[in-house]
Amino acid sequence: MMLYPAMRDLLKKIPSRYQMVNMVAHRAREISAEAEMAGEPLDDKPVSIAIREVAEGKLDEQIQQIEQIQV
Repeated sequence: MMLYPAMRDLLKKIPSRYQMVNMVAHRAREISAEAEMAGEPLDDKPVSIAIREVAEGKLDEQIQQIEQIQV
């Protein structure tokens, strides 16, 4: 089974696996809650959507916030 996007590509966006897992899990919960409140069914799993958002750079603001906290 091939994971897309590849882990090495995701790690270019978020250098720590731990941070990435936390960010994806948090975003997946947000996606799930938003869909439930809107009463809209999701075509993909929330985790898949969140991973795709990381790969597309849509979570850059959250990534920058994490980096600022670490400094």
